[in-house]
Amino acid sequence: MIERPRPIEVTEGERAFEDVLRTVEEMNTPDGHKAELIRGKIVVSAWSRLRYFIPMESLREQLTEHVAADQVATHAPFLFSFPSVGRAYGPDLYVVDRSAFLTEERHGDGEALSLVAEFTSTSTRDADWREKLQVHGQLVPVYLVVDMQEDEITCFSDPSPQGYRAHRTVSFGTPLPVPAPFSCEIDTTAFKAAAG
Repeated sequence: MIERPRPIEVTEGERAFEDVLRTVEEMNTPDGHKAELIRGKIVVSAWSRLRYFIPMESLREQLTEHVAADQVATHAPFLFSFPSVGRAYGPDLYVVDRSAFLTEERHGDGEALSLVAEFTSTSTRDADWREKLQVHGQLVPVYLVVDMQEDEITCFSDPSPQGYRAHRTVSFGTPLPVPAPFSCEIDTTAFKAAAG
């Protein structure tokens, strides 16, 4: 299968959000692929490339030192839903309340996320920089876009109904300040080796 995402059109109003979300959750995607609900469409795309693992794990390890006791930093493959905008994403890496996993549902509540990090690829870059930025910018305290094509990382913070009010971009190899609730500095040295 090629890396390009494959959208499946979902006509607005045709099915309730929960029905569409259930379809996404129950899809038998090929190994190495995930299904998300983006722009009202079910999109199947490849998980991150192997070379992304080192920077992804470096980021997870650094964040783990700064998460609250009732939270976890992980890159486990789970969907998080945003019912008010009819979206469901499987973040590359995220920090979430542990209570989000105490459910029989197959997806977590997007409101339990305190940080989302997306590692861009040619197939997902547009969604990471546009749609996900817009949706997360109204709710998630910190959104990191690790732009693997441009060799830089951007930290968005201070969400509002109009989107994030603050952001900062640094090149790989430069420390990145991450504001509250983490209040830490991310060492991006490991990101340079994986850059494309």
